[in-house]
Amino acid sequence: MKQGPIDIDGLHSIIDRFDHVLLDQWGTLHEGQAIFPAALDCVVRLRQAGKRVMVLSNSGKRADGNAKRLAALGLQADAYDGILTSGEATWIGLKTRAHPPFNELGRTCFLITRGGDRTIINGLDLAVADDVENADFILLAGLDDAAAEPEQWRECLARAATRGLPMLCANPDLTMFGAHGLIPAPGALARFYGSLGGRASFVGKPHAPIFAAALDQLGHPTPARVLMVGDSLDHDVAGGRAAGMLTLFLRAGVHRDDAGRLSDHDSRTPHWTMTQFIW
Repeated sequence: MKQGPIDIDGLHSIIDRFDHVLLDQWGTLHEGQAIFPAALDCVVRLRQAGKRVMVLSNSGKRADGNAKRLAALGLQADAYDGILTSGEATWIGLKTRAHPPFNELGRTCFLITRGGDRTIINGLDLAVADDVENADFILLAGLDDAAAEPEQWRECLARAATRGLPMLCANPDLTMFGAHGLIPAPGALARFYGSLGGRASFVGKPHAPIFAAALDQLGHPTPARVLMVGDSLDHDVAGGRAAGMLTLFLRAGVHRDDAGRLSDHDSRTPHWTMTQFIW
C-alpha cells in the first residue's frame, strides 16, 4: 500500500533528504507581484546549506527573459543556480535534435507566440512559414490574450490536422492569468488540436523532456536526491514523481484547489505537503 503524504512545517525538517531543489515559479516563489519574503529566505538558506537550487517553469519563453523578470520581482540571478523554462528546453531540443519528438520535426515551422516573441527560434536552423500549408510543424510557445480562445483557431488547425502536421507545445499549462482573469493557455490549444485529429507533443511539466533537461543541467544527479517543489499536483508532483524525484506540494499556492484532490493511491501523491514555501 502506497503511503500518503507527510505534512511538514518547514523545509528544514527534510533538509538531509535531498541535494538539489527544483522550484516552480507561480505559487511557490511569487504570484506575479513580488517574491514572497519567506520564499526568498528559504532560497538563501538552501544555498547556505550547500543545496543547488534551480527554478523550473512552464513558461514558453526562454530562460533569460524569465530570469530578468524574477530579478525585477526580487530574486537576483546570483541567488540561485539557474532557471530552466519549457521554452528553453524546447529551444535546446530543437538545437540538438538528439531525441524524440525534436528529431522527428522538419525545418519549417508555423510559429505561435505571445506578443510576436521570436526568441524561441533565435539561433536555430528553422524557417518560419506564414501559413500552416507551408509548414512542416507547428511550434506553439505562447498566446496573446485576444487569441487565447481555441475556437478562434478551428479553421487554421483543422487544415493543419488534415495535413498531418505535428505540433510542439512549449507550454502545457491549460490556463493562464489574462488581463481580466483566467483564460485558456497554450496547453488548452494543443488539446483542442488533438480534438481535431492533430498530434501534439508537450515540453514542460509534467512531461518527461523538461525533467530530463533539468537533470542534464544539474550534472545528472540521482533523481531520488532531487526535490521538486510546487503547488500543482498535475504538473509539479506528477512530473517529479514520474522522473523518480522527491516531491513537496504547497497547499496555499495558486493551485490551492488541488489540495482537495490529494490521494494516497495515485501518481500525484506528494512525498510531503507544506502550507507555503518556508524554511
